[in-house]
Amino acid sequence: MESKGSSILMERYELGRLLGQGTFAKVHHARDVKTSMNVAIKIIDKEKIVKVGMIDQIKCEISAMKLVRHSNIVQLYEVMASKKKIYCVMEYVKGGELYNKVSKGRLKEDVARKLFQQLINAIDFCHSRGVYHRDLKPENLLLDENGNLKISDFGLSALAESKCQDGLLHTKCGTPAYVAPEVINRRGYDGAKADIWSCGVILYVLLAGYLPFQDSNFMEMYRKIGKAEFKSPNWFPPDAHRLISKILNPNPSTRMSISKIMENSWFKKGLQLKPINADTELKPEEAAIDDAGFGIGESTDSITEAKPELVKPAHLNAFDIISFSTGVDLSGLFEERDKKREVIFTSKQPAKTIISKLEDVARRLTLKVMKKDGGLLKLEGSKEGRKGVLSIDAEIFEVTPNFHFVEMKKSNGDTIEYKKTMIKDVRPALEDIVWTWQGDEPRPQQLAEEEILQTYQGYSFDTNSPQKNA
Repeated sequence: MESKGSSILMERYELGRLLGQGTFAKVHHARDVKTSMNVAIKIIDKEKIVKVGMIDQIKCEISAMKLVRHSNIVQLYEVMASKKKIYCVMEYVKGGELYNKVSKGRLKEDVARKLFQQLINAIDFCHSRGVYHRDLKPENLLLDENGNLKISDFGLSALAESKCQDGLLHTKCGTPAYVAPEVINRRGYDGAKADIWSCGVILYVLLAGYLPFQDSNFMEMYRKIGKAEFKSPNWFPPDAHRLISKILNPNPSTRMSISKIMENSWFKKGLQLKPINADTELKPEEAAIDDAGFGIGESTDSITEAKPELVKPAHLNAFDIISFSTGVDLSGLFEERDKKREVIFTSKQPAKTIISKLEDVARRLTLKVMKKDGGLLKLEGSKEGRKGVLSIDAEIFEVTPNFHFVEMKKSNGDTIEYKKTMIKDVRPALEDIVWTWQGDEPRPQQLAEEEILQTYQGYSFDTNSPQKNA
């Protein structure tokens, strides 16, 4: 344990200067007093992450780092826990962020290529281990004393087991300027292909010194991303431009794969990669983290485990919240949406209460309720209407265990019948669990986007700011 009168942590690590700080954690430089090795220690406030329901994401981050032991990925040495803190002891990379280097201007072609080669090789390894980073950007790429790249910050990563039944990921995350179009599009996406897009943006930044998609208007930037609308500066090597154009393909099904990138002649020039030590690899089950790994059992008086529900809501992060906020609906840039069919409300009630209320409303309206994975309920009528049986989908998105978005929309039947049912019956019946309404009908009060984002703090959407390290 960390003693009050000493900077020695767990009787082993001497804490040094603060390297970074976020909402939930601090990162300190430290020295192993037994071996004199320099390390970085991420100190996570256990109480804060439990309160906002982030314990599973932290466990996912640690499991991912344990799975991906690679020379171009920051290594996780060990995880320790006290009653109030979680300590992640990691490799110390003293060269700093790649962001600091590229912010001073574009890199020479051979330097950019070397870093891109190391990035692609490391990401290929991550994908082979079922790990998708989902937040690749220069702020999360570190440089060692020899200028070699190290991928860091797996805080938004996903494991293969996070995929839904359709084999795709559905949680939107990442930093806007580097995120793939399909991630913005509020549809399922392939985590590997989304990472490849981010790698393409990074390569452009390394060679140009600035972003391919940038605009003072947030929505205009997303329009450009959706259409892959960018121009390469005249100093770009033609073969590098062609490579980037194939990677920044808005259609994920025809986007260049990692195997094809590795076969590219520009990419292969001067290629020198370190072999992977297979002896240090862990199996996914060996990397799994349970609550005991966090010492959660030490403070069971203040933490209660939620019982599993029949319908588990889809987790919603700050990126989702922006796309749901009125006036910032990004999906319209990529697909036609019928606003008349969709209504959204927010609730401060737990998912179990929301589900129970929706079931109660359905019974009163003699609607059948069908439950599906990912927080989706389908409310279906029994009578044939003008355009078939009325069917309403209600999807629940979790921000925190006690703060949810619920999206209700017509999936079948007559639009007039749907609107009449919603206005006359459904909305009044839900008033006691609704915080605010959003959508095509007038809502009792405006929910400011700032309020929503404050509910889920910890991720920055300023594309010009450094990472928060937590």
